[in-house]
Amino acid sequence: MESSDRLVAADALPEIDWDAGGIETELGWALPAVYQGFSRSTIGAVAAVPGGPRGYQVLVAATTEEPSSQLALAHRLGIDKTQMTYVIDALEAGGFVKRCPDPNDRRVRQVYATDAGRSLLISARRALRDVENALMRHLTESEQTQLRRLLARVALGVGDIESCLADRTTLE
Repeated sequence: MESSDRLVAADALPEIDWDAGGIETELGWALPAVYQGFSRSTIGAVAAVPGGPRGYQVLVAATTEEPSSQLALAHRLGIDKTQMTYVIDALEAGGFVKRCPDPNDRRVRQVYATDAGRSLLISARRALRDVENALMRHLTESEQTQLRRLLARVALGVGDIESCLADRTTLE
């Protein structure tokens, strides 16, 4: 076993009795607990990014995805379109993104990351990874990767959960 896959005994968590059905076995308890701990811890990691966590998400999308309109970014990231305007305004004022006319529809403005935005993303991402590593310190490296992948798959399916539940109801 690699050293990154070992837990420090003093840092070990108590065992969970999965058969007892305690609060630790409930997804509805675990998800908010993880989210709240993550949110509190990331404030400093993204402090340099205008718009905080939302600004960070915009930089990730603008850097790693095809150019997108402000409205499409808002939908993709689950950010209210009015709030998105403020986030992009702040990022643009800092020189981290720019808005350019869409070549197919000049009425639409696409959001692009600048070199300064890409540099800021690299440092913010590094700081966030430190927070994530501390948060997931009780998991091996392979478990951390597995958790990230599983959560991403669940997150991608969240948008159609109502139709999935409706389909199951009509089948019963």
